[in-house]
Amino acid sequence: MTAVGEASASSAHPYATPLPSRLPRAYIALHMSRPKPATFDKKKVVAENRRARFEYEIDTVYEAGIALTGTEVKSLRFGEGSIAESYAEVKGSEVWLVNANVPEFSHGNRFNHEAKRPRKLLLHEREINKLHGAVAREGMTLVPLSVYFNAQGRAKVELALAKGRKDHDKRAAIKEREWKREAGRIMRERG
Repeated sequence: MTAVGEASASSAHPYATPLPSRLPRAYIALHMSRPKPATFDKKKVVAENRRARFEYEIDTVYEAGIALTGTEVKSLRFGEGSIAESYAEVKGSEVWLVNANVPEFSHGNRFNHEAKRPRKLLLHEREINKLHGAVAREGMTLVPLSVYFNAQGRAKVELALAKGRKDHDKRAAIKEREWKREAGRIMRERG
């Protein structure tokens, strides 16, 4: 008996070489992950928390999916929504976006969604463990920076691990921003 893919010696052509039982393996990187982009692919920004970069010292930024119902997606596609007063919290092995306002869809029926319901954020287990450790041990806060749609049309949340700024840090940030603005104006005038 012959194995599949191998020819018997008597019936084979004299110049034919038998096929090896195992074909040579090309270089395939099995355990290499795809490199993450430096910035997230934002096609349409729906809501932005502009105050967060002033109020908090941003440490690490994550991209999280968000579990939405149909009317919530339609409402966000029309550009409605606010995350100005929202925050995220880790409960058990899940991360939730709390107090984000996605208004009811205007053409929704009786199955329309609640405007300020908690929404589950979709992250990898390793990322959730990192966030939980940082919040529990280091006293950091999970702040949503923006809600947007990516190139594939999926709703995403840009979530930051941040530490609150003191008042004197805020004053220093204002002073530095004004100085940069003034320096740019002077450079433009001098040409």
